[in-house]
This record gives sequence, structure tokens and C-alpha cells, in this order.
Amino acid sequence: MAVPDTKIKRMRITTGEPSSRRAQVVDLRLAVKELNGLNSQDLYRLLKDAENFTIHYLTKNETLLKIDMDKLVKLLPVNLTAVLMRPGRDESVFRYLLCGIRLLHSLCIVAPRLPKFDQIFLDDMETLEKLMDLVFYILVALSGYRQEGNAFSHVYLLRSALVACDLCLLTGFISPQWREIVPVLLAHPRVDMFMEGAFGSVRMVVRCLEITLVACYIDFSMEPNLTAEQVTYYLCQQCEASLQFLQSLCQQKLFKERLLKNKQLCRKGSILFLAQSILKLDSQHSFPTRIMAAISRLKAKILSILLSLCEAESLSFLDEVASSSESLDVAKSIVSLVLDLLKTAFGRDPGHLTAADRSCPMGLVQLNAMRVAAILSDDSNFRSYLIDCFTGVLTAIISLSHRDFLSCWCSSNLLETEEDATLEYDIFTAVGWILDNTTSLNQQKATILELSLIPKSMPRAYYAHHRTSLFVKVIANLYCFLPDICKEQERNHFILKVLHCLQMDLSNLLPGFSFPSDAPKAATASKNLRSLIIQAESLVPNFLNPEDVQLLRVFFGELQSLIASTGFEGNRVQDAQITRGCSPSLRVNINHAELNKRSGNMKGGMFETSAFPGIVQHNATAENANQGRDLNRKERVGGKGISGKIVFGGARDMDKDLQNAETSDSDTIKIIGESPEDEKTETVQRRKRKRTIMNDEQLTLIERALLDEPDMQRNAASLQSWADELSLHGSEVTISQLKNWLNNRKARLARRVKVVQAADIDSRVPEKQRGLILGSHDSPDSIRHASTARKDLDLTRIASGDNSDPAMAKFVDAGHPKHVQCVAGQYVRLIDVQGNDIGKGKIVQVHGTWYGKKLEKSQAYVVDVCELNVDKGLQLPFPSVVTGTSFAEAETKFGFMRVLWGFHNIHVLQSE
Repeated sequence: MAVPDTKIKRMRITTGEPSSRRAQVVDLRLAVKELNGLNSQDLYRLLKDAENFTIHYLTKNETLLKIDMDKLVKLLPVNLTAVLMRPGRDESVFRYLLCGIRLLHSLCIVAPRLPKFDQIFLDDMETLEKLMDLVFYILVALSGYRQEGNAFSHVYLLRSALVACDLCLLTGFISPQWREIVPVLLAHPRVDMFMEGAFGSVRMVVRCLEITLVACYIDFSMEPNLTAEQVTYYLCQQCEASLQFLQSLCQQKLFKERLLKNKQLCRKGSILFLAQSILKLDSQHSFPTRIMAAISRLKAKILSILLSLCEAESLSFLDEVASSSESLDVAKSIVSLVLDLLKTAFGRDPGHLTAADRSCPMGLVQLNAMRVAAILSDDSNFRSYLIDCFTGVLTAIISLSHRDFLSCWCSSNLLETEEDATLEYDIFTAVGWILDNTTSLNQQKATILELSLIPKSMPRAYYAHHRTSLFVKVIANLYCFLPDICKEQERNHFILKVLHCLQMDLSNLLPGFSFPSDAPKAATASKNLRSLIIQAESLVPNFLNPEDVQLLRVFFGELQSLIASTGFEGNRVQDAQITRGCSPSLRVNINHAELNKRSGNMKGGMFETSAFPGIVQHNATAENANQGRDLNRKERVGGKGISGKIVFGGARDMDKDLQNAETSDSDTIKIIGESPEDEKTETVQRRKRKRTIMNDEQLTLIERALLDEPDMQRNAASLQSWADELSLHGSEVTISQLKNWLNNRKARLARRVKVVQAADIDSRVPEKQRGLILGSHDSPDSIRHASTARKDLDLTRIASGDNSDPAMAKFVDAGHPKHVQCVAGQYVRLIDVQGNDIGKGKIVQVHGTWYGKKLEKSQAYVVDVCELNVDKGLQLPFPSVVTGTSFAEAETKFGFMRVLWGFHNIHVLQSE
């Protein structure tokens, strides 16, 4: 922005006694120098009492200044921009820029309290454009600096403060809300310049911090008045404030999508270079805790930014990164740094942490690093690299002593958790500190600047469960093989690598733990994986998808077979129960050649038979109930598998060995009409892993919305509205994803209606098999909430697209036998023990286990209540903390009244 220097160097203000009528031309620098030290309250008092916002200010030299603030706010942004663009910027220039920005920010705080001044200052579009130009040009100018000279020079401190103050100025004159800042930035024609300047200038600050940290190691000489700790911690705070600003922007969907289109930042690696610089920052244990914690929070924040970009669905950040060999190499170096972070975190024994280690928020470094690893392990560009670099650490974890493994990965109460924090950046205080301590006139002894940290705590159980779920996801992703995506050399690469690592000494990978020397490593790993599977099952569906747990089961079963076939350590660990999700062919001795041969019929360990399409026969009610995260595990854990189902009975003590799994013949799904050979060859089909795009809360919301708008997929405005609404309650849901999900749901409902109708007509089907066909075993991503508030008769209307309100079919009592074997889908009347009519409902499950209760043993069915003739507070015959003790509690937990009812008190209703 070219502005004639003569118009911006000076402004007219008057000086002298109040009675003086002489006018002098006074340097604008004087006004900035005198006023920037006033806080917002002092400025408010001056402006409130001023006539036409012309203030009278007495300087330290007892000179009375008469300043027209209207002219000041209009000329100051242009003046600062011009000063910045002049050559030969030295310390005095940076100090002046900091003073000017501090004054502008204080005026932004005051303006809303003075409507007339606010109209002059922030409602004037020309002034706002000048402020935007100032912010943009400062970032661009600072991003081009090279870091030279003394590590403890004042220039480092001044530049780092200027970047943070400049970015935070946006929250002053636009809005403190990020959602309101983003549209303003995106509407600017030079938004790309802002993005590149912001990331480049923050990288410059990180480089200053890196040089200072290195100098601290060798005890470099420092300038007077400031110690190494004061300088380093100040740089840490300025860097954190700037990075926190970028993090907040990248969490906004629109900004993130625009950022991904910037080739300079994504494809050419500018963002990666920033991430690499931060992750390489090192701090010695001799450093004060506050510095170590600040560096840790920096790493947590840059990992959060990478996560936001990787999780975007409009464009693939990882594909952009992999589009050039240069950026891919940088990305792999970042992956290596992330894995090093995890090795360090996993290798610490939480029981040996000191009080100093826990005294300051360190950020969610471990959790964010695990989230990054989980994403990269599912990406074809990085999967092989992770297998080569990280399998040893994963194997070391599962080789820990059983007690250590349980306490670290199967516990809801970890000894060590992470605490995040938000830095509350105060421009006035930060600029005041640097101005007071970088001038030769001030000889006072400096103190450490302590900006406020606002802790963001996470419940210990939530943190523990999230951490374990990510551990399971990484194993599942590395084990899963998709021929259409993965490279051929990756087939069986992970499991064979694990087997190889089990034969190595891995104690150096986790130095904080001692490995059992008297127990065979394979047996220990088996025991730990059994525990992990049980823990993982308890985390479905709130933390884990059923498919990730299933992949873990199959991985375990195949690892057992490999161990047995190779005679590893002379141990053959027998645990057929835990591999209930595997094809029977996996539970035999095999060698490496057989494994490679059979892998052609296995996609990621997920098997599917032609007799049961989508054979993962999960109990939908157990998977999809909206359970609280603090429920007792013994009431939540239910076994779900492909070739059968199993329930782990009883509570489990974390400090004791796990109880043995029990199998139930009545719960086993039998494949009829197929020989074992057919099962190996023809009935094993490949399929891609399905991704659950919505959590339980999102599914409940959309299912309720579909009751009022069954044809939502045809309404673009409604799709947009609901996509935005759902994104507020979980992971991001795009319009295309929602529309695709609705279409798939509609198709599944149509298929389900056909199955139900066919099952009712075909009386030759044995009732046990019919129960399996009609039970609640649909895909957890679509059907689990389909039976919410309306009866199944509505399914036909929804599937066909008919918007008319169909008349409800009439039902009559089919009699009162003591017990008639029912099938899922039948409508029944509920009777209490006194013979009173409670209401009507529809049976949804007649066999198997429901939240820890075996239906045959309990002599009960699972029923969805459609019509209730009594008070909802009535006690249920099978009360439970998980499923509710009354009709009202059941409705609260599921969103509809799903209850367990004794089959001797159920009367079947038949259509008239």
C-alpha cells in the first residue's frame, strides 16, 4: 500500500497551556510514546470526559498535550505501516511498532463502551482496511527475517512479541470470536498473503527460541538485566500465543478448507517446516519446569493443527504432502519426531514421576501424537513407514509385565494423565515487560513475565479410554490390508514384524519399565492382548468402532497361529475363545507361506460368508445404546464376533488376572449348507472397512429429525443445516456424507422390510434361524437408531419414499398361552405379574445376550414399547443401571423405551 510519506509522518496537534492559541506540528511518535503506556481504563476516562474526543494529557515533562483522537486512530495504522516498510529497521523501530499496536489494542477495548468513538474507530470501513493492511504487512515483513547474531539479543524478544501482538490485534478490531474473524479474513483479497505471512513469521519466532535453547545448553553470555530463564520463558510465551492463534483459526472449517488450497503452505511444505521446527525443540531436564511445560504445550498445539488439516475431507492434506518427494521427506521426518515423542511418553513409568513433573500443564502431547499416528497408520503414504519404525515399540508395550500392562492400557484411572491449558495473552503486559527490560535507561532487575494459563482438564477415565482406543486403532490400521489401497509388499508385513520383534530384546525401547525375565515373551503378549481385547470391547461404541475391535481379535488369532506354527519359544498359547471373530481356518497351525497364500482371501482379517452378508453379527442394542462413559464394565462388556458370540462374565479386578472367557453353544451362529472347504474358498469375500462417520449423539439427532422430514436427502437447504448442526456434536459431517448416509439408510431399510415380509410369509423357516434373520444385527452405522420413536410399519413408508401417513394396522390378541416362541419383529402385548395390561410393543431380540443378561437363562425378550398404559416411573421386571430401572429411565438412556420383559408375560398380537 503506497502512501506518500509526507501525509503519514506528522499530524497537527496543539501544545502549551490551555489558554495558548499557538499551534505546533508535533511528531506522531510523541503521541504514541505518551499514550501507549495508558491502560484501557485510563484511556476510557480521558475519552469520556473529552469534548469531541480531543483529550488533554500532561506528559512527564509537564507539557500539556491536546490530541485529536479522531485523527490519531485514522492516521496511526498508516503511519505504522509506513515505518515498517522503510529500510534499516533497528530495535527502535520495533519498539515503536509495539507501542503503536499496544495503543491501538487498548483503543479497541475502549471503543465499544463509547458508541460515538466506536463509530469513528471501528465502524469506519476505511480505518478497518488500514488496520488489516497493517496486520498483513507486519506478518509478511517478519516472516522474511533471518535469525542471526547473539541468541539473547533484544531483537529476538522484540520480533517475537511483535508477531504475537500483531495477530492478537485482529481479535481487538474484528471480534474475539474466531467464527467471526474467519469470514473477514477470507473475504480479503490478500488472504493467501496473510496465511503465508502468519505461518512464516511464527516459524521465525520458533527459530529464535531454538537458537536461544541451544545457547542455554552451552551457557552463552547474556545481556545485562536479563537471565537465560527470563529470556527463554518470554520467547516461549510469545511463541505459544502466536501458535495458539493459528490453532484457533485452523479449527474453523472454512479457514481450514481455504488453507488446504494454498499450495505454498501445503504442497511446498511451509506448514511442515513449522511443525518440524517445533517438534525438534529440545529442553534439558535441568531447565525450570515452566520452560519444559511451555515447550511441551507448543508441541501439543502444532500436533493439533496437523490433526485439523489431516481430518479435513474437502481436500486431502496428506495427499498434497505426498505429491512431491521433497514435502514427503519432510513429512516422514515429522512422523519420526512424532514417534519419538510417543516412545518417550510410553517409556516413562508413571509411578516414578515427581511432583515437579505434574506441577504445570504440559498439553495433550501424547494424546495428540497418538491421534496423528492413528491417522497416518490408515494412510497408504505412511503405513509402511510406521510399520518399520513403530512396530518395535508396539510389541514392547504388549510384552510388558501383565500388571504394568493392565495399569497402563486397561485401566480407567491412570497414574499419569495430561492437562492442557490455554494461554491468556495480554498485549499490554507483554509489551510493557519487553519495553521496560530492553532499554539502557532502565537498570532495574527484571522479573519473569507470567501470563495466565487457563487449564483445560479432561476426566481421568475419558483420557484413559481415549488413549486405549487410539492404541487399538493403530494396531487395527497397521494390520488391516486393503488390496485396492495398500501396496502388495505390505501384505502380512505388520504381523510378521511383530513376530520378529517378539524374538528381540525390547527393554531399551521402554526404559522406565522392567520386562519379565522368567515368563515366555509370547505367553505374556498373549495374556496382555486378551486383556486389551476385553478392554476394547467395553469401549464400543463410545470410543471404538466394532470393526477396530474385530480387527484386533483377528490379529490376535493369527498371531497365535503363527507362534504355534513356528514353535516360537516352545509355547503354543491356546486361546480359541478370544479368536471368536476369526474363521476356523485361522485357528490351526500355519506357516509363513500359508499365511501369504491365504491373505488373498482376507481383507484386513475381516471375513464374510455368502450365507450371511455383512456377517459381523453384532448385537445392535448392546453396540448402539447411548451409554454413559462411567458405567460398570461388567454390565457393558459383551462379546461380538463373526463366527459366534461370547460373553465375558463377572467383574474384573485390574490388579488380578482376567477371568477365563466362556462360550455358549446357543449363542453361536452356525453356517448351514457349506463345507469347510467351501468356507475357505468361496464364502470368504473381501470388503473394505466401513467407517462410522457419526457418533451416537449425532445418530440420535438425525434419526429424530427424520421422523419429521423423512425425505431430507432431497432438500439441499435442510442437508446444509443438519450437516452444520451435526458437526457441532462430534466429528465433521459434510453435506455429501450426510446425503450418502441417508441414501444408504433408505436402501437398508427397504432391504430390511423385504426380509421381514419374507420371513413372515415363509413358515418353513425354523424359528431359531428366523430369530437370527430378524434380530437386531444391522449395520451399526445405519440401523441402530432406525427403530426409535416409530413402529416398524413406518419402515416401508420411509423406504418407498411415501410421505403419506399410513393407517396403523390393527392387532388382536392371539390368545394367552403360557409361552409361545416368538421371533423378532412380532408385535406383542405386555402383561404384569398381576395379569394387568401394561401396553404394546415389538420384539427386537429373542436369542443371545443383552447387556450381560442371557435371554434364554432370564426367560425374557427385548421389547420396544410402542404404547404404554401405565406411568413411566413403574419399576421394570429386570432393573439395571445400564438399561434403566423404569420405563422413564429406559427412554432416557436409549431415546425410546427398550426393555427386557419375561416371555411368560408376553401375548402375541396378530393382524386382523
